[in-house]
Amino acid sequence: MAHATYDDVNLLLRLYDMRREERTRAARSWFVANFKVKSMAEFNTLCPPGSEQNAMARQVTSYWDMVGSFITAGVLNQDLFFQSNRELLMVWIRVMPVIEEIRAAFKDPSYMKNLEIAGNAYIEYLNKISPETYPAFKARVGG
Repeated sequence: MAHATYDDVNLLLRLYDMRREERTRAARSWFVANFKVKSMAEFNTLCPPGSEQNAMARQVTSYWDMVGSFITAGVLNQDLFFQSNRELLMVWIRVMPVIEEIRAAFKDPSYMKNLEIAGNAYIEYLNKISPETYPAFKARVGG
């Protein structure tokens, strides 16, 4: 992969600042503590349409899907990102069990595709640098 640039660093810092916004921070905190669904039925119980929980889940997943789009488009250096942003991987691990059901329900096979691509690339990255890291991380975050 190409060397990281100052633009990559500046984008990472901007993304970090966005994560610190009060509403985003609250949504992230809620997601980490609560979003551990394994089926669409569990998703609908935890995050009914129109609820605050649904809004928080969408805020977190759409944020990380957007970040994933920067990675998949080549705008953000993947290796630099993976060295300091494990939250994207946690979100992908938590969404993985229900993504196909969500896509079917929304009739949108590309829903959160950038999160998926970036999340799977992150798994490959960790497996390459240390094969024990991903399984341990997945177990720790409830995947």
